[in-house]
Amino acid sequence: MLVASTLFAAKSFAQVSATANAGADIVAPIAILKTGDMNFGIVARSNVNGWVQLSAAGVRTTTGGALLLSQTGTVTPATFAVTGEAGYTYAITLPTSVTLTNTTGAGGETMVVENFVSTPTVAAGGVLVAGTQTLSVGGELVIAGNQVSGNYLAGTPFTVTVNYN
Repeated sequence: MLVASTLFAAKSFAQVSATANAGADIVAPIAILKTGDMNFGIVARSNVNGWVQLSAAGVRTTTGGALLLSQTGTVTPATFAVTGEAGYTYAITLPTSVTLTNTTGAGGETMVVENFVSTPTVAAGGVLVAGTQTLSVGGELVIAGNQVSGNYLAGTPFTVTVNYN
């Protein structure tokens, strides 16, 4: 009978376990703060459509019927302070367009800013050396032939977005 009970005994499996640690690295959130508004300065219109390109460095060039005067007024790209974790890289998203509305005279006339550019560029992205970097943004102002004279401002500010890579 001893032989029969040995043949039918249950097999026993050994149980084993291991341990692991958990951890996390917390970094400063990325932030962006406007430090300056975009301004194309003083531009004379003609009876032909024109464009004023404002580089991210603040240099104006024109095509078509837009004319730059020796009296430039205030010419500046939009500037932003980007802050976050030192050495981290980030992506930049620029707007597609913003509408400027005449705030003087009869009002209601509009122009569009489009073809936004930046330094650092959207393609390259930015690097937070020492945890900060200046982001400059320019664009192209579209001026219709015989555009009504006046002071044009964006009714709604445009948005520039940054995200850690």
